[in-house]
Amino acid sequence: AKDYELRQYETAKWVSTVIRGESQKEAMRQGFWKLFHYIQGKNEKEMKIDMTVPVTCLVKSGCTDFKISFFVPFEHQDCPPQPTDSDVFIEERKAAALFVRSFGGFASPEKYTEEAEALARTLRNRGQPFHEDFFYTAGYDSPFKLFNRHNEVWYFKK
Repeated sequence: AKDYELRQYETAKWVSTVIRGESQKEAMRQGFWKLFHYIQGKNEKEMKIDMTVPVTCLVKSGCTDFKISFFVPFEHQDCPPQPTDSDVFIEERKAAALFVRSFGGFASPEKYTEEAEALARTLRNRGQPFHEDFFYTAGYDSPFKLFNRHNEVWYFKK
């Protein structure tokens, strides 16, 4: 469709942390740094791991817990080093079909919510079944990139 796409993602490992009781913006900041320390060597092998994109944030309706995640690079998918920070964990996300809406610019939590609501409206109007109680934000760019930024919101297809 012109305003969204349906993607199939394979099973993959992500390194994640859950930040509780903060604003989404603050949770993203704290979560990013916890995960960044992991890829900089705060793991059992003291191994530096390449930064990957996207950085995702799980947003649940009416909930102030946010799960921030980095994709584990392909070369570490089979055996990622275990985190040494007890707040950081490796998770395996099962294969899934996702409805994706892309947008540019600097994405604030408000902008992500606005885009997620627009995607949800479109999916409902088209009779597409999806899990409405949560969505993921996905950011692809460094904060230092000023132009041609790429952001997404994801809903899981039912």
